[in-house]
Amino acid sequence: MTGTSVAGGDVTLTIAEGVGTIRFSHPKSNSLPSVLLRRLADAVTWMGRDPAARVIVLRSEGTRAFCAGASFDELVDIADEHEGTQFFSGFAQVILAMIRAPKLVLVRVQGRTTGGGVGIAAAADYAFAVESASAKLSELAVGIGPFVVGPVIERRIGCGPYAAMAVDADWRDAAWCERHGLYARVSPDVADMDAELNALAGKLASSNPEAMSGMKRVFWEGTEHWEALLAARARMSGSLVLSEFTRAAIAKFRRADRTAR
Repeated sequence: MTGTSVAGGDVTLTIAEGVGTIRFSHPKSNSLPSVLLRRLADAVTWMGRDPAARVIVLRSEGTRAFCAGASFDELVDIADEHEGTQFFSGFAQVILAMIRAPKLVLVRVQGRTTGGGVGIAAAADYAFAVESASAKLSELAVGIGPFVVGPVIERRIGCGPYAAMAVDADWRDAAWCERHGLYARVSPDVADMDAELNALAGKLASSNPEAMSGMKRVFWEGTEHWEALLAARARMSGSLVLSEFTRAAIAKFRRADRTAR
């Protein structure tokens, strides 16, 4: 597996000196439509099984946004509860692939991140970020909630900070994210972040694979039931997205988005 290109976006994989790197991109602020989410989950699973990769680095392309979450274009076209459940299951599969991978996953956050992108950062075993990498959970603004990504974010930063992010849907700066554990290390700029990330990835690539696999199991102990939990959360969101309130909120959001352009 070397890469896929679908719906205007890409997922690519490379392995060098024991470091497996997965890159994703999309022209709309690295948002992730369903098909790219499936490819991304498959890529993480595949990299976790390849013995040539002893540590995994997950990153997006560009300089402004790490990930704008799920594709808004798909959200507005959901016609029934089944489609809604399938739509919201996408990030569940990526999160499960990340925490189930038998290797440490490092995530590189080079810009702002929202919604599902916050979930990806939270599912990292170690997340690097730059000072401009603010984060927010914007789901309530369109009439739903961060149900699918909620468990992994709450586990990473705690119930209180997660509730605060979910309720007021405001931006949290990188310092806040580091203080609460969403980011493990914050750097002043991309060059400094990449230097630190590459140094740690190289160190881990030469570390004991069995020890790292054991650490990974300990980190995510107690999540064995998450397949069922996240499936139930996807059904919650899939039902809410069909409500009149949510449809009206989405329509308002689309009008504002068109005006901003």
